[in-house]
Amino acid sequence: MDHKRALDDDQGLNTGGMGVIAPNPFYTPEIAERCMQQIFLPTVRAMQALGHPFRGCLFFGLMLTKDGPRVLEYNARFGDPETQAVLALVEGGLLTAMQHCRFGGLSAGDLRLKQGSVCCVVMASGGYPGRFNTGYPITGQPEGVLLHYAGVKQQQDGLVTAGGRVLSLTATAPTLKQAIDRAYQATEQMHFEGAHYRRDIGRHALRAEGVT
Repeated sequence: MDHKRALDDDQGLNTGGMGVIAPNPFYTPEIAERCMQQIFLPTVRAMQALGHPFRGCLFFGLMLTKDGPRVLEYNARFGDPETQAVLALVEGGLLTAMQHCRFGGLSAGDLRLKQGSVCCVVMASGGYPGRFNTGYPITGQPEGVLLHYAGVKQQQDGLVTAGGRVLSLTATAPTLKQAIDRAYQATEQMHFEGAHYRRDIGRHALRAEGVT
């Protein structure tokens, strides 16, 4: 479940993504089956019928509406920051699965999902996705989370900011609430001037689960 808007409560400009939680409680087994039958399989079969069968990572950007799931976009790549969350739950060798995809033999057993939940929080430059300044030193090394650098540059004295979305922090835990808490604890350990991040990643999902 991506959070696209720059500000809390889905306010502000659209971005490349300010954070993610997984699994998405709104993506129920019923919705998943509907997507499979009405979107995923028809897409793959249409490409096969056109003589262009697809092998690789096909990213379906979906929006769940009152009228059901709708396709926003297709990408022939992993999604960012969705992938940071999803891969944190994957068991098994991702490289092996990719090789099986490329050369044949891919099976459902190649990729399995672990139990638990994930929260990924993106820390961005102040002003993103509008105008922002760069070149600020980045400090901090949080423990117990995955730290992915993005809009950064290596200088002699260390890393400095060099883009809009600077880094992301991904935490896993048995429950969504625990994963969210761990991710936000990690943000307090990372520092650069003007750092901006949403403080409500996963809040809507927690409400859906009856957690306050």
